[in-house]
Parts: sequence; structure tokens; C-alpha cells
Amino acid sequence: MAALLNRIRYFNPVRKLVYFIVGMATYPGLVWVNKMKISGTEHLRGLPRNNVLFVSNHQTYFADVITFLHIFCAVKWRKQNRLGLPYYLLNPFTRVNYVAAEETMKGSLISRLFLLAGGLTVKRTWRAEGKEVRRGLDPSDTRKITRALEKNWVITFPQGTTKPFAPGRKGTAMIIKQVRPVVIPVVINGFWRAFNKTGLKFKKKGSQLSVTFKAPLVIDYEAPAEHILDQIMDAIEQSKQYMMKGRHHWQSTDK
Repeated sequence: MAALLNRIRYFNPVRKLVYFIVGMATYPGLVWVNKMKISGTEHLRGLPRNNVLFVSNHQTYFADVITFLHIFCAVKWRKQNRLGLPYYLLNPFTRVNYVAAEETMKGSLISRLFLLAGGLTVKRTWRAEGKEVRRGLDPSDTRKITRALEKNWVITFPQGTTKPFAPGRKGTAMIIKQVRPVVIPVVINGFWRAFNKTGLKFKKKGSQLSVTFKAPLVIDYEAPAEHILDQIMDAIEQSKQYMMKGRHHWQSTDK
């Protein structure tokens, strides 16, 4: 059964159908119920069709990724810094995968369905079944991501948690050193205010959601992984430097 589901996951017509269903169901919440501000999509123009890694801070389980997929589809239809009407879902951009915790994606029927939209499940390195578990980087998880980068764009959340200013995980930097992708930092905000922890239920309507794509990072791939990780965390505004800038209106919702 697992092999069949994995084969279906990479069958493009199925993925397009999932994009359409999920996209139409979530569009009103992003654009009508709340307010969406998008900036920096000019940095997505001219990117290669593969080996592009989007690194972002994280605020909900699903709403963040779903929003990225909406934006990528809109950009494919030559829209800049806006979604407009969702006719872009008729022919969506599907050359994208996203990294998600295995435990989270197996938690419900909806999450299992969303896996068909390009999910790459990985084992948590310090949490499992709600308990603190210290584990090393699983080589099979790394292979999943590197293989996906050979064909597609990949979205990852270096912190692996929705808790703001949590430390980044070194595995992201190791993959960057190994594969040398184009790295696009993304900064999101407002999702924790608008949605619950999963991102599937409204918490406060009329919230301002923002997604900012920054220019590709100039990375020294020969630098130590720790230095690359520091560069990433600063770019997604989750470093100690940003934490110390002043009072931050965040909600701590640990994954």
C-alpha cells in the first residue's frame, strides 16, 4: 500500500487535482477572510526548474506551505506580488516538494491527502510522539531531499518547529553544502495570529498575512555548516540578532 501511495504521489495529474481541491478550499481564507501581502516574487523569475531550496520560518503546520503553493502557481501565470483570481489552479505549478515531519503528516486524513501535493516526510531529530528524543540525522531523509532537488524546487523550514527563534537544524546546512542549490530565504508573518496550530482553522479573521521572498543567498559552499546555518537563520530573521532587536509579537506554538 505504501508503495502504491508513493507512486500516486508522483503522478502529475493526481498532484494537479490535489492542488486544485486544496487551492480552491484555502483561497478564501487567505485572500477574503484575511489580508495577504506578498513581496519579492521578482526573485522567482528566471530560477532554474530544479535545485532551488526555499528556506523559511514556520508558523503553522499547513497554511504556510499552502500559501507558497498558491504563490508559485500565480507566478507561473505571470502575476507579481499578488494572487488575484485563482484561475492559476487550472494549470498549477507542481514542480515543488516540501519537507514535513513524518509524525505530523500521518496524523489525520487531511494531512495524508496533502502529502500528495509533494510532501517529503522526515523524522524529527529531537521530538517523537510528543516526547523529547535526541536523534542523529537520518541519511534516508537527506536522500529524499537531495533527490527531490534534482528534479524540483524544495521548501524547507530549518527550525523544524513553529516556535519563533528556535535554533536551526544543521541538516539543512549540510544538504546545502552537498547539493549546492540556489537558496531563497522567505520570511512569513501573521499566520500564527490568523490560524490555529495546524493552519486549517481560523483563530482571528481579518489578520494581515505577509510573505516576503528575498534575493538568492550568496553562499560559500566550502564554509563550515555552522556558518551557513547562521547565514540562513539571519536571512529568515530568526537569528539571535533579530530576537534581540526588541519586543516581538509572536505566539509560541511548538510543533
